[in-house]
Amino acid sequence: MAQIQWFPGHMAKARKQVQEKIKQVDIVLEVVDARTPESSRNPMLDELVADKPRIMVLNKQDLADPALTAAWVQYYQDQGFAAIAIDAQHAKRLQQIPQLATKLMAEKIARKKARGIRNPMIKAMCIGIPNVGKSTVLNRLVRRNIAVTGNKPGVTKNQQWLKASDNFQLLDTPGILWPKFASQTIGMRLAFTGAIADAVFQEDMVGLYGLTYFMAHYPAALKKAYHVTDDDLNEAPHDLLVKLTKSQGFAEAYDRMAERLIFDARQGKLGRFTLEKPAETDADAE
Repeated sequence: MAQIQWFPGHMAKARKQVQEKIKQVDIVLEVVDARTPESSRNPMLDELVADKPRIMVLNKQDLADPALTAAWVQYYQDQGFAAIAIDAQHAKRLQQIPQLATKLMAEKIARKKARGIRNPMIKAMCIGIPNVGKSTVLNRLVRRNIAVTGNKPGVTKNQQWLKASDNFQLLDTPGILWPKFASQTIGMRLAFTGAIADAVFQEDMVGLYGLTYFMAHYPAALKKAYHVTDDDLNEAPHDLLVKLTKSQGFAEAYDRMAERLIFDARQGKLGRFTLEKPAETDADAE
């Protein structure tokens, strides 16, 4: 299996920026993709964030498997983090984030008020890998389109402070990937959901990964979208990809069918899905 790697220079610069600004913030919002919660976490961020209070924000819950999203929220809560699943695109549950931040900062806020500060400001840093929806989260919280958004990785280039309310300020940061994935499965998950630029990977490999996963976990989605039969699902994934290539009108252009599968999944045409379960995280790290 070919290696998927990505670590352009602007990401090294972004890491340095986070290191420089982390001392100025009270709390960290770590935004992840609800379809790949653990795989879309940058392991370098634990070192950068250190002991700052953290809220795990599972964005794009509208695209993810609801049962697994609930399991992931519980998993992160069991790890000692505050956690919430949201759909930033439609602003669902978004205003619970400032409420969680206020709750986590209650003791610090009380100390500031005791010193005569009437309305203590909570400063939060928003971090995450590319294309998990950080900028959309920020735009919805501040109720203005200030942070640049786009359905591709690497849109945010610089840090900027955004005022969400009189006592809640947010720092946007560029998305940061890491030099080497712990496993190629993680790379495949990120490529399939769009966290890695499409030019970096081969569509046929990533599409085949997605097809294999859907055959095992979401066969009904394939039946509905591509009229796949039970007999088809018993075939080898590569053979099914060949069959779909022909049935969907791509002749022998397997990469075109793989690209179509990836696009359909990202657009929600294959229904809601999640590519990992909490119990699988330890195995992925091996």
